[in-house]
Amino acid sequence: MSHGSIIKVPFGPQHPALKEPENFLFEVDGEIVVDVKPRLGYNHRGIEKAFELRTYIQNIYLAERICGICSDAHTTCYTQAIEELLNVEAPPRARYIRVIIAELERIHSHALWVGIAAHEIGFDTLFMYVWRDRERVLDLFEMISGNRIHYAMNTIGGVRRDIHAAMVPKIIKGLDFLEERLKYYLRIVQTEQTILKRTVGVGILKPKDAVNLCAVGPTLRASGIKNDVRSDDPYAAYDEIPFNVITHSGCDILSRTLVRCEEMLESIKIIRYASDSMPEGIIRVQVPKKVPQGQVVSRVEAPRGELIHYAKSNGTTKPERYKVRSPTLGNIPALCKMLLGGYVADIPIVLAGIDPCFACMDRMAFVDTKKNKKWVWTMQQLRRKYAKE
Repeated sequence: MSHGSIIKVPFGPQHPALKEPENFLFEVDGEIVVDVKPRLGYNHRGIEKAFELRTYIQNIYLAERICGICSDAHTTCYTQAIEELLNVEAPPRARYIRVIIAELERIHSHALWVGIAAHEIGFDTLFMYVWRDRERVLDLFEMISGNRIHYAMNTIGGVRRDIHAAMVPKIIKGLDFLEERLKYYLRIVQTEQTILKRTVGVGILKPKDAVNLCAVGPTLRASGIKNDVRSDDPYAAYDEIPFNVITHSGCDILSRTLVRCEEMLESIKIIRYASDSMPEGIIRVQVPKKVPQGQVVSRVEAPRGELIHYAKSNGTTKPERYKVRSPTLGNIPALCKMLLGGYVADIPIVLAGIDPCFACMDRMAFVDTKKNKKWVWTMQQLRRKYAKE
C-alpha cells in the first residue's frame, strides 16, 4: 500500500522476525520509518477472567503460565499480593530462596535474549554459544525444583521446596562456569564489529522520552535512568542483599545489550551472597483458604522490567478481580518512539531490543454488545476514543 512517497508495510502477526503473533503497520519513506501503529491483542487468552474462576491456590499455577520465561516473577508478584491481603509474611529463608530463583531466572531470560538479539542481526554463532551455556541455568532449576521452565517454587506463605546444603556447592560451581562465559560474551559484545555495526546508534531512546513514555526495565536503564523495583521498592530479601542497579547512557541497542550482560553478572553476585547468608528455619507458613476483603497492588522487577499485579478480594476463596500489567505493555510506546527515523532493516533488532513477550502482554478485548462484534483496539484508537470522552 502506498500514498505518494509513503509506503505502508504490514509487519506480522506472522513474520520471521516475530516469534509470537503481533502486528505493526509501518509507514516508510524509502528505507526510513516515519510512523508505526501497533495492533495488539492477537494472543488474548482471557487470563484475568480465568483468575476469577479459580481459587487462590489454583491461581498460583495459572500465574506461572502467564509467561514461560519469567514464570517465577509472576508467581512472586502473585503470592506476595495475596500474602499482603492475608497479612502474612513469608519466612526469612523462603524470602532468600525467592531471591535465588528470581536471579537464576534473570540470567536464564537475559541469556535467551542475547541469543535472540544475535540471531536478529545474523550472528547465529553467538546465538548458539549463548543458548548452549544457558542450559547450565536450566540444569540448576531442574536440580532445585525438578522442572526446567515452570519451577512451581512459590506458594502463598513461602516456597514449596527448600534449597538444601548439598545443592549450594553445585549452584556455586554452575555460577563460576557462567561467570567466566558471560565475561567472554561481554567482551565480544563490546569489540565484535558484527554487533557494533548493527547496534551502535540504533533504536535511540533519549532519557526524557524513556521517562515520558514510561519505559521499564533494561530498556529504561539503558537510557541512563536508574530505576529498579528491587532497589526502589524492595521485596523478598532484596533489602538485605547488596547489589548495583546497572545503567548505561548510550540509549541504543548496544546499551540495552550491555545492561543485560552486566545484570547477569550482578545476578551471580546476588545468588552467591544469598546462598552464603541464607538463614535457617521453615520455608512456608500455613494460610487460610479464604482471603479477607481488600485490594492490593504488587510489584516485582521481572527480567523485562516492572511487573504489576492487582488483586481485589471479596472475602471468598476466589478473587473478585485480578489485573496483570506486564513489562512489555509498558515498553510498547517507547518501542514505537525507537523505531521512528530508523531503517527498515533495523526493525527486527529494535523490536527485539525491548525483549517483547506478546503472549505475556495481551490482555485486552472490547465487545460491541449492540452489534455482537468483538475486536481488539489499537493504541491509537484508544487514545482517540478517550480524547473524545
